[in-house]
Amino acid sequence: MTFWKAIGWAALAASALAGCNGGDSGSTAPPPAGPATASNGPKVKDLKITMIAKSNNNPVFQSAKNGAEQAAKDLNAKYGLNISIDWQTPPTENGELQAQRISQAVNNGSGAILISCANAAKVTGAINDAVAKGIPVMTFDSDAPDSKRFAFYGADDTECGTQIMDELANVGKGQPLNVAILAGDQNATNLQKRAKAVEDEAKKYPNVKIVGVFTHNETPQDATSEVIKDNNAHPEINAWAMVGGWPLFNTSLLSLDPAKYKIVAVDALPDELPYVEKGVAPVLLAQPTYQWGYTSVGILVDHVIMGKQVETINKMPLTKVTQDTLGDWARQLKDWGFTNVDPKYLALPAAKKS
Repeated sequence: MTFWKAIGWAALAASALAGCNGGDSGSTAPPPAGPATASNGPKVKDLKITMIAKSNNNPVFQSAKNGAEQAAKDLNAKYGLNISIDWQTPPTENGELQAQRISQAVNNGSGAILISCANAAKVTGAINDAVAKGIPVMTFDSDAPDSKRFAFYGADDTECGTQIMDELANVGKGQPLNVAILAGDQNATNLQKRAKAVEDEAKKYPNVKIVGVFTHNETPQDATSEVIKDNNAHPEINAWAMVGGWPLFNTSLLSLDPAKYKIVAVDALPDELPYVEKGVAPVLLAQPTYQWGYTSVGILVDHVIMGKQVETINKMPLTKVTQDTLGDWARQLKDWGFTNVDPKYLALPAAKKS
């Protein structure tokens, strides 16, 4: 059993060992996730969870879907439940369409909604309407903190942005860094927080200058075009702080000279690993995106089926992926069901323990 699979099972079984306390918005306790004992058995057995991620064409959300479906299978088999995942993610980021799909889920017999918010302002009303009609809503990855959702699971965005900048400064080894921030959708609250944290942390480094914050549609093609355009417009750029790894899902930027450009980015899915191998992105901060689905479903089931109190804010730690840990991470991705992991990475030795 791999580390992250063990984490997933531990989350699903957490309440078997102890009840969880009701959380506040600042809690950092590990997420309780999953039914546990016969004494506090299921209140209901059937639950359709409508899952609405930001965009169907973003690979990180496909891995979240895989995790959610696996969690449903595991819980069904272990506790005799009938949990199903109804995937209702728009093809591209669209807060208004997400709001419509929340309303549709309420009318289509869903027992709960799990959503990554493309635009918190546009979905908060629909979330609140769903809750008012008795449908619990949980967010993952990108929160709607002013809504009536009962819980959130994902990276702490301020900590994420801070870590991006710290890793980039470490890679730069004190040399002058002219940093561009690739920030995705300007309406995504989580990405705005990450970008601001990068800017704030950069002030601690006298050798770092922020060239600008650049937003774009969250597709690999649009993100790549933005990077190329900005490199041409600002030839002084020699480092990129990417709060999401969108352009690394294709190979266009592999032509960048790693002696000139350094990238630290969030996410480390199979298509992004060549950037680590070549040294263009010497550090990727992997969101265990599979756990967005797996752990979130466990938390949701604990709340809805088991009737337990759960933490409001459940932080997901990032995993640092470098050339030294590339093999370990590749094998983890394969264990999560990714079929496009390059065999050469799977064959790499395990990282040496310090």
